[in-house]
Order: sequence, then C-alpha cells, then structure tokens
Amino acid sequence: MGVAFRCDTARGRGFARALKRDAAALLEETGLSVCELSLSIVSDETIRELNRDFRAKDVPTDVLSFSQIEERGKAPPDPYALPNRPGMPLGDVVISADTALRQARELGVPPAERLRTLLIHGFLHLLGHDHERSPAEARRMFARERRLAARLDVRSTPRTRPGDRRAKAKAPRGSTKANDERRGRAR
Repeated sequence: MGVAFRCDTARGRGFARALKRDAAALLEETGLSVCELSLSIVSDETIRELNRDFRAKDVPTDVLSFSQIEERGKAPPDPYALPNRPGMPLGDVVISADTALRQARELGVPPAERLRTLLIHGFLHLLGHDHERSPAEARRMFARERRLAARLDVRSTPRTRPGDRRAKAKAPRGSTKANDERRGRAR
C-alpha cells in the first residue's frame, strides 16, 4: 500500500524524497490513502520509448500516466468517487526529469515545483480526468490540479508562529491551461 517509487536517472535523485512525500500526500488529500500508486522518474530517452510504444508518438514528453483503473476495461471512473480499498492499484505516473528541469527553466519556476505539478497532473489522469476530452473537463482538471498543489504547499510549509518572519507559502505556478497547451501536454 502507498507509494512505490523508482528513480532511474541521476537528474531526479535529489527530488526523490519530496516527490515521494508529495505522492503520499496526494493519496491522502484525495481520500485514497490505502490505495497503491507507482511513481517513476526517468530520462528523456526512457520516456520517449514509452511514449512511442504506448502512444505512437516518437518524442519525449513530460509525464505519462498508465491507469490501472481504466485498464480493467471500465469506462473512465468518476474522478471524485473512487473507493479507498486497501491495495487497490491506481496505476503508474512516469515523469521525465530531463523535460521537467527544462520546463522549470523555461517557466521560471523551481524544479521541485515543476516536478510536483507534473506528479499532480499525471495523478489526476490516473483518476479519470482528461483535459483533452472537452474544454469543460480541461477547466475542471486544471482547477483541481491548482487546488491540490495549494494543499500540498500548505502541507509542506513549515508551521510559523504569529509574528514569525519566515517565508510564507506562495501560490503554485507553472500549471495553467495556456502553459499546458503551449507545451503540448501529454497524457
């Protein structure tokens, strides 16, 4: 139960602890804390092979999702009503560290923030969200993505006492419909 994590590229190892923590928090925030999630951080070369083999697109992409829920041959589930059954596999989220780091530079956001955004995006695809289905679904998905990012920001921000001058949590950036469309977001 929980998060199975694998990092196959040196460029992603420094982000492993935070990504595992974020993945576990996503399970909790969505009421799926006893389900299973597989998360892999890979190179552009590896994600390109996966994208070619499973989507017939011979190019690297930022994130791929392989839903175990959809694989069972059922229609996409209601992304808000999945049962929290012990050991229920949700699927695999695969993130390219190379592409994520490149996008972070282009968007002017910290790499950890970009990796978190891609994790959330891929996770929502596992739950049945699909921004390519319709403009209305895209709005719902990106709104939920922003809400989850804000919840994870709150969870990871050190608690401060009144009058404490430590940095406050900033609003999540780097995941807007326009940015995702410009980048050719993969599913």
